[in-house]
Amino acid sequence: MDVQFDALTYRYPSRRALTYGRRGMVCTSQPLAAQAGLDMIKKGGNAVDAALATAVCLTVVEPMSCNMAGDGFALIWHEGKLYGLNASGPAPVLLSVENLKKAGHTEMPAYGWGAVTVPGLISGWAEVHKRFGKLSFEEILEPAISYAEDGFAVSPTVSALWQRDFKRLKKDLPAGQFALWAADFAKDGRPLVPGDTFWFLGMAKTLKELAATHGESFYRGELAERIDAYSRETGGYLRKEDLAAYRAEWVEPITTNYKGYDVWEIPPNGHGIVVLMALNILEKLDVRGGHDDPGTLHRMMEAMKLAFSDGMRYVTDPAYMKADVRRMLSKEYADERRSLIGETAIDPKPGQPFGSDTVYLCTADGNGDMVSFIESGYRPFGSGIVLPGAGILFQNRGHNFTMDETMENCVAPGKKPYHTIIPGFLTKAGRALGPFGVMGGFMQPQGQLQLVTNLIDFHMNPQEALDAPRWQWIGGRQIEMEQGTMRGLAEKMARYGHEISIPANSLSLGRGQMILRDEDGTLCGATEPRFDGSVAVW
Repeated sequence: MDVQFDALTYRYPSRRALTYGRRGMVCTSQPLAAQAGLDMIKKGGNAVDAALATAVCLTVVEPMSCNMAGDGFALIWHEGKLYGLNASGPAPVLLSVENLKKAGHTEMPAYGWGAVTVPGLISGWAEVHKRFGKLSFEEILEPAISYAEDGFAVSPTVSALWQRDFKRLKKDLPAGQFALWAADFAKDGRPLVPGDTFWFLGMAKTLKELAATHGESFYRGELAERIDAYSRETGGYLRKEDLAAYRAEWVEPITTNYKGYDVWEIPPNGHGIVVLMALNILEKLDVRGGHDDPGTLHRMMEAMKLAFSDGMRYVTDPAYMKADVRRMLSKEYADERRSLIGETAIDPKPGQPFGSDTVYLCTADGNGDMVSFIESGYRPFGSGIVLPGAGILFQNRGHNFTMDETMENCVAPGKKPYHTIIPGFLTKAGRALGPFGVMGGFMQPQGQLQLVTNLIDFHMNPQEALDAPRWQWIGGRQIEMEQGTMRGLAEKMARYGHEISIPANSLSLGRGQMILRDEDGTLCGATEPRFDGSVAVW
């Protein structure tokens, strides 16, 4: 493999050893979910079956990060071709600027029905299974049903997030709404601590219904009727007609070539295009100083800022985009944007390209199939709206819309919002290297840029690429740099005009996974050291 795996020394030695295998591999943020996926391969399933079992299981064992009423995206390598799936949903027909204003909103709400878009994830599971799955849908959902019905032990980092979000939701949600949430997502009125056993009995029943109907009940069956009735009863905008009209869609992945490697993303309404644009800008800049060189970091940060400012300005539902995606991805446009980078930090502005929480997982099997899969309810525990007794917690992806009617991303009935979750994939000369991703809202393109450059420019192996300290642009000239950054580096970056801060913990700086395959078929897996990450391997 062209990516260097076995260098003897690096500045950031891996906190975990690299994991190798040949017959199957699953990398994700939670060990129970990773093992559930690997079990599918051992039963005769493929990488898609493993990805789906892991994805569904994560909605049970890491519920603050994703729920079945969220969205998802996937890149799937199958028999020498890469396929893309967009399982993000649009605004309900009743969700409009006018109706939000009538409800007293002056900006997009973070909680409540005003933030809820049509959930796309379950349809995504069903579509992926229908096209590529080998095992039955019932077999794939069985591990998640078992953990929901029989209980699971809460892992340490999941517990820390659960406790944090319990306090936040108790403060931010109306008392009645919080009580309904706590009935399903708290234990005896308190958050979960490490080692607690927890059950989602309502969720188990719902998952059984989904297994029996191949997900149809959620969109065109009994569950859809219940969702419609509850939305009407509680002043929501979501209707059974919105659900019935939805199906996840297959899309053509977008790509750019970075120094001989093809990097792949899902096209808008997701912001994977930001990764590709940043790589295009960076490609002709000097990064020979290495990961810890202030000049290299300055140029990477400026490239990221310029690409992100375009993404946040122009990315939305492709039917509403005025910017030309081909132009945004062109090397000529990258030349224009690169010319703005000098020796001091800038406040980025979008160009003219015309012409909080998530889970990521990746899987591979011994036959060559590989999957890059990401799903989310957006902010931790989504909108806070729970369908009582069903374990269904609705996402708040609508919060990413704006109510500014001059902007392309303004909320409108049937329109998909700007989306932050992005699976990535690497190929070279038509050969699959493998899936990668970094979860974490607006950190995702930034984390992906850093993973790709760590591999290709700085010759790190996959685990070192995940272990290395990260940075995040948070607006203007403000940059967060992770604790553990080389001593004195933050002060040197400030000399370039960056406003540097060091966050108290690393949770805001993303959580990644990666699998790479060499020419002989050996799989190499790496997982996030900042979370309860796990590589399950066969």
